[in-house]
Amino acid sequence: MSGILLLLQVNETSQVVQDSVSAAAAGVEAIGKEISVWELTLKGGIWIMLPLAILSVLAIYIFVERFLAIQKAAKDDSDFMNNIKDLIHSGKIDAARDLCRTHNTPLSIMIDKGISRLGRPLPDINQAIETIGKLEVSKLEKNVATLATVAGAAPMLGFLGTVVGMVRVFFDMANSGNNLNISLLSNGMYQAMVTTIAGLIVGIIGYIAYNIIVARIEKVVFILEARATEFMDLLHEPVK
Repeated sequence: MSGILLLLQVNETSQVVQDSVSAAAAGVEAIGKEISVWELTLKGGIWIMLPLAILSVLAIYIFVERFLAIQKAAKDDSDFMNNIKDLIHSGKIDAARDLCRTHNTPLSIMIDKGISRLGRPLPDINQAIETIGKLEVSKLEKNVATLATVAGAAPMLGFLGTVVGMVRVFFDMANSGNNLNISLLSNGMYQAMVTTIAGLIVGIIGYIAYNIIVARIEKVVFILEARATEFMDLLHEPVK
C-alpha cells in the first residue's frame, strides 16, 4: 500500500515539475518576442500619441531654426568694430553705415542706428541703441515660448494617457466577470505606460532645447551690451 502511495506521489511530483518547465518555457518564449516601435506606439492610442508626435516635430523644428538664427547673430567680429571706429574717426559716416548694412546682423543693425543718430545728444543715441537692441533680441526669442510650452504640455498629455489607460483597465476588470486574465488588462496597461514614456521623452527634448536656446540668446545679449558700451565709449573719445 505504501509503495502505491509513493508511486502516486512521484507521479504527481513529476507532473508538477513538467508543468513548471512548460510554463517557464512559455515564459521564455514570450520574453523572446519583439515588438516594433510602431506597434508600441499604436498601443499608446493614436489620439494621445499623435499630439505628442506633433509636439516633438514642432520642438525639433523650432530648435534647429532658432539655433541657426542665433548662431549667425552671435558672431562677434572684432574687425567690424575696429573698422567702424576707423571710419567714424575719418569722418566717413556713410561708409560706416554701408558696412553695417553689409553685415546685416543684430549688432550691425544696432550700431547703424547709433551712427544715424550722430550729432544728437549722447543720451538720445544711447536710448536709440538700447531700443534697437531690445527689438533684435525679441526677434531672436521668436517661438522660444513654444518650446517651453512643449516641455510642459508633453508630460501632461502623457499623464492624461496614463489616467485614461488605468480607467480602461478598471473598466475591463469590472466587465470581465469570471473571465479576468492579464491579456484582457494588457491594452489599458500598455496605454498607461507607453503614453507616460512618450510624454516624458518629448518633454525632456523640449526642456533641453529651450534651455540651450535661452543660454545662446543670453550670450547674444551680452555681446550686444558689450559692443553698445564700446560704441558709446567711442563717441565719448575726444576728437583728434
